[in-house]
Amino acid sequence: MNIEYLLLNILILAGPMALSFEPRIRFASKWRRVLASILPPALLFIIWDSNVTNHHWFFNPSYTLDMRLLGLPIEEWMFFITVPYASLFVWENIQLYLLHRRVKWLAALRFLLLGALPLGLVLYGSGPEYTALALIAMGGCALLDRALHTDIFLDVRYYVFLAVTTILILLFNGYLTARPVVQYATQYQLDYRIITIPIEDFLYGYALLTAAVVLYEAWKKTENHG
Repeated sequence: MNIEYLLLNILILAGPMALSFEPRIRFASKWRRVLASILPPALLFIIWDSNVTNHHWFFNPSYTLDMRLLGLPIEEWMFFITVPYASLFVWENIQLYLLHRRVKWLAALRFLLLGALPLGLVLYGSGPEYTALALIAMGGCALLDRALHTDIFLDVRYYVFLAVTTILILLFNGYLTARPVVQYATQYQLDYRIITIPIEDFLYGYALLTAAVVLYEAWKKTENHG
């Protein structure tokens, strides 16, 4: 069905939207912060996506609507809103149930991730482009976390968040790649997969969601000090 990708977006959003008014978390009341955290990464990823669609990957018209904007199915635009929204909802719930625990040695991991930036730049000119861009995106998140002093990479809760989002990537991205709603030109990636998902897709997803969380925490600090 050509509405399958649309239905997947609705499914991703349905649970978090239904529970956004839950009195302990009151996620709906944070809508300004949520939008301010989702939209900047969404814009960057849409620019990325638009420039590599029909090059690094392709959308199967059998599972998408005919409407295109900047070469992308309208469902792909929705993806950059529905997935970060659901993930920020997960992040809020993790913070509700787990206490903040900062571990100093995790700063070394963030430092290593910063090295993904120059590595990605080198690879882009001489190796698989999707792999390079995914490394640059994840390294950029580490740099943003450090620059904004949000330090989520030093917070144990972030790694719980990554574990949860990994499960969600396996479910939802696994569906997109197994149908396949999205097909890949393997010469632009390492072509190693977890089930049907290219390993670069995990970095792509982590970077999108991490950027939203970093901005979310930065806006929270601003509100608390305002």
